[in-house]
Amino acid sequence: MSREQKDFWFIGGNARLVRNVNRSVILNIIRELQPISRSEIAKISGLNKSTVSNIVGELISQDLVLEEEWRDSKIGRNPINLRLKLGKHFVGAINFDYPFSKIAISDIDGKLLSISYMQNDGFSGTEFIEKCIKELIAVKERLGIKRLRGIGVSVAGIINQKDMYVYYAPRLGWSNIEIGSIFRKYFDEDCFIAVKNDAKAAALAELWFGKYRKRLKDFVYVYIGDGIGTGIVLDRNLVDGVHYASGEFGHTTIIERGELCSCGNNGCWEAYASNKATLKYYLIKKRMPLDNSVGIAFEDIVGLAKRGDKDAREVLRRAGHYIGLGVSNILKAIDPQAIIIGGEITQVFDLIYPEIEETIYERSFLGLEKNVEILPTSLDVKPQLIGAATLAISEIFTDYKIVK
Repeated sequence: MSREQKDFWFIGGNARLVRNVNRSVILNIIRELQPISRSEIAKISGLNKSTVSNIVGELISQDLVLEEEWRDSKIGRNPINLRLKLGKHFVGAINFDYPFSKIAISDIDGKLLSISYMQNDGFSGTEFIEKCIKELIAVKERLGIKRLRGIGVSVAGIINQKDMYVYYAPRLGWSNIEIGSIFRKYFDEDCFIAVKNDAKAAALAELWFGKYRKRLKDFVYVYIGDGIGTGIVLDRNLVDGVHYASGEFGHTTIIERGELCSCGNNGCWEAYASNKATLKYYLIKKRMPLDNSVGIAFEDIVGLAKRGDKDAREVLRRAGHYIGLGVSNILKAIDPQAIIIGGEITQVFDLIYPEIEETIYERSFLGLEKNVEILPTSLDVKPQLIGAATLAISEIFTDYKIVK
């Protein structure tokens, strides 16, 4: 992010509101540009030095920020810089998915301190949610953490994030679950809870912690797994939609009366470009039973492709073609700077990228494909899990909408 005043904006209002907004502004400037001095913060924000100094003093007393001396032999007096203080404020993160859900504790820089995996073996939705909550509490106690500032929850499904309600999560077999009330049985109001669709949460993680964050403000994150999920970021804001269902591109029709999709419709993008679709095509190609009694997983296909297996490489290139087909529709609908692709298929990105690029070139228009980057996710750990952590972390930094 450029250290220019135009990157941040401010609002007027009563003194308390303005101070709270300014506090969030300063905290976010430190997060984005650390290490940074008070004078630099004042220059970027347009706030006077005494206001910056007072708020920084407050942040230091709250163990959110620390001072460090920047040593430079070329200057007489070494300036004091500021950065986030780690090891003091922690959040919980749970990514609900099938067959394994993931539980973690994170520091405020997005670093996951511990990850646990829970398998859903025949539990009801409520039972499994409570099982994962108890594991989160156990992890917190093992790490010697007294309090979680918040908990972020990402779910592979359609979520009402305002009411913390799961409308439909097909891979989990959930529908109409009041997930927020279940969490409130274990955590009081001092611990905020945030719930979001997993692909949107992953997009938020890319926005906050991905290596592309300083140069991209408009992008679409596409997760390729057993299903296909997308998260849309425009002007550094995550798009939710009126019914929190924006970005369901996986269930847009690409082939009329085509393959049956898990949603019950035919010809959906997901039915052709997901890991399940690629695995199915591989089994057909190998004349193996479609019930997959041989026990081949998508990861096996990726491994075979890396070792040069002709059939594995063919089915993955086919997946690249269909990924490109769906992406070309996204480009026409959203017109972003970039498409960021996540999922296990990015392990063979060099194999699928040419297919994606060629299909986009054939299907796009107005030369748009020449100006859009197609990138693999920059997040090393499970993006949906980091995304869950980011939901909680972002609450600490953006009680108010302050970064553009």
